[in-house]
Amino acid sequence: MRYRMLRFDIWLCLLLSFLISNIPANLVGSYYDKKYESHLEEHKVDTGEIGGIAPDDAFEVQSVEDILNHDTFTIRSKGIEFRNHGAGYYHGAYLYAVTLPSGERVAARINNDSVKNLGEDLFSGENILPLGKVVKADLTDDKYFIEQIEYREELSRKDFYIDMVGGAEVSSKEDFVELPKLGTQILTIIILFPIFHSIGAKLGIFPYFIAPKNKKESEWE
Repeated sequence: MRYRMLRFDIWLCLLLSFLISNIPANLVGSYYDKKYESHLEEHKVDTGEIGGIAPDDAFEVQSVEDILNHDTFTIRSKGIEFRNHGAGYYHGAYLYAVTLPSGERVAARINNDSVKNLGEDLFSGENILPLGKVVKADLTDDKYFIEQIEYREELSRKDFYIDMVGGAEVSSKEDFVELPKLGTQILTIIILFPIFHSIGAKLGIFPYFIAPKNKKESEWE
C-alpha cells in the first residue's frame, strides 16, 4: 500500500488559509449568535395555536376516531410515555409514536416546549401535549422512517400524522450559528489557498502548479 503526503507548500498554504479564515468565520458566528434570539422570538406561538400550549377547553382525544373528527385537539400522556415508543425523521420532521388512551398508536410531531406538565416534573404525573391537528401523509413512503418508529410496535394508522409544532419550529442553535460559520470558513479557505500559493510561486518559494508560458520557454533556453 502506498501512502502519499501532501507537499509542504500545500500544507503551508492550507494552514495559513485556515488560520485567517477564523476571523470572518467568528464574525459571522457572532452575527448569527445574536440573531438567534430573534429567531426564537419569531417562532413563539401563543396558547391556543398549533404547537402552543393546549388551552383548558381543548378537546382531549381518546382514539383515532376522535382525532379525525376534530380540527384541533390535544392528547393526555402519562409522564414521558409519548417519547418511549419509537421515533424518526419523516421528510425532515421528527415524529414520535404516541399511544392514545384507546391503545392505538399514531405518529406525532411535538413541540416539547409547549408540553404542559400536571405533576411535579415532566417525568411524573400526566402531561398535556401541545395543541395539534391532522396532516395527511403516506408514512409508508419512507421505509427507513417506518423501521425506526415501529421498532417496538406498529402504528395503528400510517395515512396521517399529528402536527403539534406548527409555527413553533425553530432551528437548533448549532444549525443556525455553526453552519453559516463553517460555510464562511470553507469559502475563505477556497479563496485564500490559490492566492497564497500563487504569491509563493511568484516569489520562487513554491513550485508552480501550472507554470506560466514564459517560465516554460525559459527551461528550453
